[in-house]
Parts: sequence; C-alpha cells; structure tokens
Amino acid sequence: MSSPLFPEPPPSIPATSLPDCDAAVDKLYAARGRWVRTSIAERILLLKRCLDGMAEVCEAWVRDACRAKGHAPGSHGEGEEWLGGPMPTIRNIRMLVEALEAGGAPKPVSGRARPDGRYVAQVFPSNIFERIMFAGVTAEVWIEPGKPATQGRVYREHAAGRFGDGAVALVLAAGNQASIGPMDLLYKLFVDDEVVVLKMNPVNEYVGPHVARAFRALVERDLVHVVYGGAEVGQHLCRHDKVHSIHITGSEKTHDAIIWGPPEEHVERKRTGRRANEKPITSELGSVSPLIVVPGPWSDADLAFQARHTASMVAHNGSFNCNALKVLVLPKRWPLRERFLTAVRDTLTRTAPRKAYYPGAQQRYEGFLQHYPDAQKLGDRSAEVVPWTLITNVRPEKGEYALTNEAFCGVLAVTELDGADAPTFLTNAVTFCNETVWGSLSCMMLVHPSTEKVHKREVDQAIGDLRFGGIGINCWSGLVYGLVGTTWGAHPGHTIEDVRSGIGVVHNTYLFDHPQKSIVRAPFRINPTPAWFADHKNLAKLGRMVAHFELAPGWGRLPAAAIAGLRG
Repeated sequence: MSSPLFPEPPPSIPATSLPDCDAAVDKLYAARGRWVRTSIAERILLLKRCLDGMAEVCEAWVRDACRAKGHAPGSHGEGEEWLGGPMPTIRNIRMLVEALEAGGAPKPVSGRARPDGRYVAQVFPSNIFERIMFAGVTAEVWIEPGKPATQGRVYREHAAGRFGDGAVALVLAAGNQASIGPMDLLYKLFVDDEVVVLKMNPVNEYVGPHVARAFRALVERDLVHVVYGGAEVGQHLCRHDKVHSIHITGSEKTHDAIIWGPPEEHVERKRTGRRANEKPITSELGSVSPLIVVPGPWSDADLAFQARHTASMVAHNGSFNCNALKVLVLPKRWPLRERFLTAVRDTLTRTAPRKAYYPGAQQRYEGFLQHYPDAQKLGDRSAEVVPWTLITNVRPEKGEYALTNEAFCGVLAVTELDGADAPTFLTNAVTFCNETVWGSLSCMMLVHPSTEKVHKREVDQAIGDLRFGGIGINCWSGLVYGLVGTTWGAHPGHTIEDVRSGIGVVHNTYLFDHPQKSIVRAPFRINPTPAWFADHKNLAKLGRMVAHFELAPGWGRLPAAAIAGLRG
C-alpha cells in the first residue's frame, strides 16, 4: 500500500564523483551563515537574475524534455513541457519576488473565518491578468485549525535580529515533471532559509544543466549546487555530516530507505523509534488520486465535456504524475452513470497514446493486469506504450489493489458507491476517499452548479472534510500545483513512521506558516478549452506564450497568450 519504487535508468550525464559532491557541500556549508544574513533587497536581485536566466534556457529546456519523452516539435506534448517545466518555475520565481517585496508577508486577496474556526485566505486571482486568463477560477489556502494565519516566519525572525547559523538542505528531485526540482530548491532557499544541494533524478537529469545555468546567480555565490547520480550519490549526501535536512519528491519506499535503512530493518526500527538517519525530512510521495462525481442533472454537453476532462486528468504527461487521476468514484444510483462511463471510455480510446518513458511502467502495468484480468485495454500495447486502461467494478474496500497502489501509468480504476441523493453520496464518498483510498496528496470533485446551489451546505461540508493537501473543484488538481501561490503537499497528519503522501509543503508563495490544504475552484464547464485537456489544439503555442507572459506580465504580452488559448 504505497507509491512505487522506481528503477533507475541508465545515466545520460556522468554521476558527480563523491569527492566533488563533498566539495560542493563544503562550499554550501561555508556559505550558509552568509545566506541567512542576506538582505531582502539582495535576495530580490538574485531572484530577478534567475528570471533572466530562465528566459535564456527555457527553449533548450523544453527541447531536451521533448526529446526524452518522445514529443515532436510543435506537438501537444511540447505544450505540456512548457506548462510543466519552465512556466511554473518562472511563475514561482516571480511570485517570490513579489512576496519579498512585501517583506515576506504578501497580502492575500481576502480572508475569512469558517464556522469551524479555520481561517481561509483567497490567493487567486490576485490581479487583472489572472482574472482575464483564468476566468471564474479561484484558489484558497486553508490554515490548520487552531493555528494563526501568520506568514514568513523566517523574515519575521530576521526583522527581529534572529538569524541562526544557517543550514544545508539536500533536495532529491523528481523525475517526471521538470519544474519539481527547481521549485523545491526555491522553497528550501527562500522560505526555509537553507542553502541547497540539488541532486537531479536520473530520469530527467538532462534538465540539470539548464537549472544550473538559469540559477547561476545562486550557484556563483555557493547558495546552490547541482549534482548528478543514482542511489550511491543520494545515499552519500543523505548521510553527509554537513547536510542538515532533506527534502524528497518521489517514492514512500525511497523515503523509508533513507530514514529507516534496509527494508528488512524497517519494522523493528519503527517499533523502537531507532532511525538510521536523524536529519529532519520533508517529502511529497505521491497518492492514488480520486475524482468524486457528484450526481446531478448533467446535459449531453456536460457529459461530453466532463468525459474529456476526466480522460485528460489521466492522460496528462502519460499519466506519470503524482496527481494523475487514478480512481473514478461514481454514484451507483445516478441515472447518468453508465452514459458518463461510456463517454469516458470512448474519450480515452480516442486519446493519443504516449511513450511510457518512466522506468518500471510496463512492470507496474503488468501488476495491475494480474490483479484485474478483465481490465479494458483501450489501445495497443507495445514495448514503448502502456495503453489507456479502464478497470471497472473495483470493490470499494480497504486493501483493494487499485485503491492502495499508485499505478504511475495509464490505468483508471472505477468504483461505485451507494447514496440515494447527492448529500448521502457525498458523505459516503468523503469517507471512502479519506479512509480507503491510499494517500492524501490530491483529489478532485465534479459538481454541477444547480446541485451545488441546492446542496450548498453539504458540498461545503464535504470540501471541508476531505483530508487532502490539494483539492480541485471542477478542475484537475494539477492546477493546485501550477498556480504556485497555493500550497503543494500532503494533508497534515502523517508521521515519519507512517509517512504515506509525505510531510510538509512547497510552493506556498504567500509564505503561510501553518497551511492545511489548498482548494482551487473552476466553473463546471470551462471555456476556452483548459490547458490541461488532452485534446487542446494549440498547446505548444499556448505553453510558450504563457511562459513568456509569466516572465514579465503586461498588457503587451497578454494578446498573444489569449489568442493562443482561444485557439485551443
């Protein structure tokens, strides 16, 4: 019951030697005290230099990613690489500049207290451009119950004259989305106040040189160093006596190997609390992401749109996303249930196959076929392709394979729950997702506006009760990741002994000290075609335009991005 253990691919860049890793850590260790005393003004200048660096490298970055994932120039896949790599990285840098210009406590759009006492801060849209480009989309960060909505702890401490000795953080980057490593780096450096050694994942280590070049203002000052290699390099750095903390995006199994040592020792070490590595660790470790379909009076057009939406949540990036849709939760008594499922099946069948670039995809897929021999393959399988596959009639029971194992390939499980009406179904669905589906990183909900209007209190209660770090209402949770002002990470409550989807958050450019989860809401039918839809007709152009817009938002760049979006 966990995320997969991913095999390592052959290296494309020679591993950094252990002596060179030591030399990089030594430089970082020496610079850590200087970094904590670096003024906000100088930090802003460094971030602006990183923005300039991103402008230099983004074209080559996307080109290399397309080559590795099998995307043709100008293809839909190229657009995904723009929107999953340079664009959110650029947006993250720019929003950190704005946060520091506000002294480390940027003012949210608005705030309110819920009846249960939780504070909710709206963080999107924050300006006219976001309102135009994301019409009807809003985003909130919810604060943990009983905690204050304070921001920028590090910058408050600096203002009070408290600096400390500084620290060196090891960031173990993910191999699927190219923005994860650099964005995790930015969080450790500018939010947690720690200098960083970034170890690239072997799957996408080709991005490393672009990150090092874009962030050379940080590299030249020994605030960041990028290294390469597999498990040997990672283990060496995890155990290094000058590395103070670790952040990993990846597998629960890798996390436990770092903290508890070899698998055969885990049970006894956890029982006695005898860790193999005592360093503080934060993590994002995946999830089996569910989509709750609330019954309602959907039209034919609604069914068609949401079938495209559902298929796209599966297909994005070949389904090699920790927030890819993996469990479709349908109301058993909904009269439109079978029509919707048929539309999803038909849409996935029409969706172009993807190269199974992520190591172990075929083996993970085979594991699902062994457990579900009646799985419906919606395309041809080959050495390079895992077909989109539908597994229906999955039992909604604890321990069920498809509900407790993250596929990390193009598999969609379908389960059905009782509920004679929307409120009853919602209650059952929330309990099911919280207690039966593995993980707490992200989930989605589709709810028709008339259903929400009639059952506003029950829908709001369901959203409040869902124990997931990122929740998309009428949108894929990838938007929670990509907006950057929202938080990204598991719902609070996991422990080192039972880490599941991880501990801590990243992104969070509003620098909230105690975030619980982030909610993004969108219209039930989004127009024009959303950028994450698998059938977007102009995504390569849109991705490039949006990335360049994020470099310097302004009226002069808005028309090109808007026109590209309208042609989707």
